[in-house]
Amino acid sequence: MTEDIVSSTHPPLPPTTEDERLYRLRLLRSRRVGIATYYRLMAEHKTARAAFEALPEIARQAGINDYTPCPEPVALAELRSGRDAGARLIWRGSPEWPIGLDDLSDPPPMLWCVGDLALMQRPAIAMVGARSASSLGLRMARKLASDLSEQGFVIVSGLARGIDAAAHTASLQGGTIAVLAGGVDIIYPAENTQIFNDIGQKGLRLSEQPIGLQPQARHFPVRNRIIAGLARSVIIIEAALKSGSLITADAALSLGREVGAVPGHPFDGRAGGCNALLRDGATLIRTAEDVLSIVQAPPVSAPPPAPKPARSTGLPQRGFQETAALHQQILSCLGPSPVPEDQLTRDLGLPTHLIAPALVELELDGQILRQAGGLLALCV
Repeated sequence: MTEDIVSSTHPPLPPTTEDERLYRLRLLRSRRVGIATYYRLMAEHKTARAAFEALPEIARQAGINDYTPCPEPVALAELRSGRDAGARLIWRGSPEWPIGLDDLSDPPPMLWCVGDLALMQRPAIAMVGARSASSLGLRMARKLASDLSEQGFVIVSGLARGIDAAAHTASLQGGTIAVLAGGVDIIYPAENTQIFNDIGQKGLRLSEQPIGLQPQARHFPVRNRIIAGLARSVIIIEAALKSGSLITADAALSLGREVGAVPGHPFDGRAGGCNALLRDGATLIRTAEDVLSIVQAPPVSAPPPAPKPARSTGLPQRGFQETAALHQQILSCLGPSPVPEDQLTRDLGLPTHLIAPALVELELDGQILRQAGGLLALCV
């Protein structure tokens, strides 16, 4: 049985009886029935039962004489396990269904969900990135997720270690959705047990995979298309050139979603994917305002601009020891990875009128490098 590419512009209506739900699940879980074949069979046979009963004959025509569709006890066991896990089975076309997934060329026919289903109806932004994230990357993920959550956006990610976990944690109170590569009841990785449980209570976990399925490598790229489909835009924070996060970015681009990336230092392998995205036209992301600009959402209320310091014909009135101490304080907060100037100012906790002249001095002295977008880094 081959996986024909078929149009799913007009999806089948959601099942209305327990019998139809059971047959749809059996059809979808039958050997060699993928998503494209499922939709083709539903379109041809109108009901899941008719499609399911046609499977052996279709298999024989394909030269498979010993084909056995998914047995009823297997599907019933999955439904029982779902109920035991506190999960709900949501079929495409139902009122709870996230319509963004209909933009996919291969939308999942169903989703197992644990948590607040209403989150799927709110505007969402996806944030993904490196599992072995740097402390700077984790801080950026937490800051962006927290700020966007305060603006009313649900944060979508994949509950991996690193950037994903940081984004989920920071947006838990405002709303977060974790898309799992395995069963919705399977904790992976084990270190994310706490946030896994927290999301089930305060956010939403979902998966198209069977209950109890342990995730394997092939499941993650499939999972990533759902992350992209749920969100208005996808933001990448630290991703190597061959990172799975770039699969999510590609899926978003194919859907016409906006893609943003946080820049990184060229010497940091975790920044290779983000920098390549920026080279190819992704939006440079420094703050939540940058994200809001690409999702066409109302901008956050920005504080009034700080008054510009009066022009001076000389250096700030600081003593030598005071100047040296301030320079050292600034340099200790910087590294080869660029940091936004406003973030540096907040980290130092000092007035802008003191920091700005010192940055000019350090730049002229060749100790720091000022990059496009208001980014600062140590010269290496």
